[in-house]
Amino acid sequence: MQLKKFLPILEWLPAYKTEDLKGDLAAGLTVGVMLIPQGMAYAMIAGLPPIYGLYASTIPLIIYSLFGTSRQLAVGPVAMVSLLTAAGIGAIAEGGTETYIALAITLALFVGLIQFLLGAFRLGFLVNFLSHPVISGFTSAAALIIGLSQLKHLLGVNIPRSHHIHEILIGAVERFGEINWATFLIGLGGIALIMGIKRINRAIPGPLLAVIFGILAVWGLGLTGQGVKIVGEVPKGLPSFGIPSLNMESFSALLPAALAIALVSFMESIAVAKAIQAKHKNYKVDANQELIGLGLANIGGSFFQSYPVTGGFSRTAVNDQAGARTGLAAIISAVLIALTLLFLTGLFYYLPNAILASVIMVAVFGLIDIKEAVHLWHADRSDFWMLIVTFIGTLALGIEQGILIGVVLSIAIIIFRTTMPHFAVLGKIPGKPHYKNITRFDDLEVRDDILIMRFDARLYFANVNYFKEKMEEEIARKGKKLKLLILDANSINGLDSSGMHALEEIIDFCHAQGIEFDLASVKGPVRDILVRGGLIDKIGEDNFFMRVQHAVDSFDEKGKERYEKYVLQTNE
Repeated sequence: MQLKKFLPILEWLPAYKTEDLKGDLAAGLTVGVMLIPQGMAYAMIAGLPPIYGLYASTIPLIIYSLFGTSRQLAVGPVAMVSLLTAAGIGAIAEGGTETYIALAITLALFVGLIQFLLGAFRLGFLVNFLSHPVISGFTSAAALIIGLSQLKHLLGVNIPRSHHIHEILIGAVERFGEINWATFLIGLGGIALIMGIKRINRAIPGPLLAVIFGILAVWGLGLTGQGVKIVGEVPKGLPSFGIPSLNMESFSALLPAALAIALVSFMESIAVAKAIQAKHKNYKVDANQELIGLGLANIGGSFFQSYPVTGGFSRTAVNDQAGARTGLAAIISAVLIALTLLFLTGLFYYLPNAILASVIMVAVFGLIDIKEAVHLWHADRSDFWMLIVTFIGTLALGIEQGILIGVVLSIAIIIFRTTMPHFAVLGKIPGKPHYKNITRFDDLEVRDDILIMRFDARLYFANVNYFKEKMEEEIARKGKKLKLLILDANSINGLDSSGMHALEEIIDFCHAQGIEFDLASVKGPVRDILVRGGLIDKIGEDNFFMRVQHAVDSFDEKGKERYEKYVLQTNE
């Protein structure tokens, strides 16, 4: 059982059916055809020769198919990870050099090790610290940076490499008069072709047709003589085995980028894996096993000249639409790439860089999520501003800094929302034994001698001061007429020692002013904590009630008894 969990292929392979082969074969070939231009294009984003995109599309795919739990996830080079790779290594080495390539391969090893360890120690939950608005803001900004970074290839001008959008735009404007119009027209033609085919039928490999168009245009019209830059000689053969260079200097230099890529790539991968799995009920996606699968794919790939990879949105969607049933589809894609490396690399000699730029631009601009920003503006303004701050921060400061801003913002929001949770003063619905928030409902019955409060969070060290402040404020607002405080504990799921001390202080505060303190709707685990902490005796068994109304009725009954006793004593 444990072996199947670690090696998911042992679960689906023995149950493989012949009718699955048709879908896997069609999907594998379709995604493999997509991977050829995309892999080469994304390698350019990463600052690597295009061939390394094909290397990253072989061994990692096979390893993931053995260890990954998603049966449709298409692993390989993606735009986001490629840009993060360039951002992480660009400050250390010059793009395209042997040192740069070696660092990119070592980076894949570090990313894989981090992901594998996170999965092995069941730490997949850490990605929850990046909220959806932060991811959306970061992804949209990164997509803009990625897309505009290809302007130099689309326009055929030399724009200095930068991860800041304003520097890219200024460089493009300054060199507008130097545009190579043949290059520009080929790039525009590639964009139009890819987008047009996507509108007709998403299953048709638009990027591959754009590659064929570009190669034929350059070769047929002899455009290399007009300054159109091409890929040129593409090395033939499979990636060779090699041990990534390991030393403390490269480890410390690459660690920030490795951490960023490990988390961001996993978030991108798990998001699309779960979205696709929702359509298929015959398996489940395990987040921690996904980390292990992606980690091993990156580790194994690093020994065969691969840079960091992850599951991609567009290819996974195509893989699913084309009929992929199991991980065999990914293996078929890898085999197709391997055959291309062995026999077809010569066909890409005349491939213009402008076509690869058009492939990248169409892919990444689709990641800009304007709809999410509009939705959040109407639904949740705090999340909207979190998205905007992350978006602007990433554009202004760069990719890695944008991730850091996103993480800090997400954690800050978590802290804010847990230290200052929602609370409510309750009033009675006329004629019914139910109590609601007096700020949300009109015509509620609110008595001067009773204060009913609900605290909607776990009571622990981070929010006890807020809890005490709000209780004391409301008590003071009621004034001397207040005789009973009822705490509706229905939304309190737990409390720690600080929470118990805070509760004890409120009880003492109430008793000192002659105010009775009752608890209503206390959950079993919370009551157990109160028993162990000795608070049950201080509050009194008679002051615990199943419902708020029961506490109110008990108070009224006691008041009636006191009044009758007073009348009786007076008559005597």
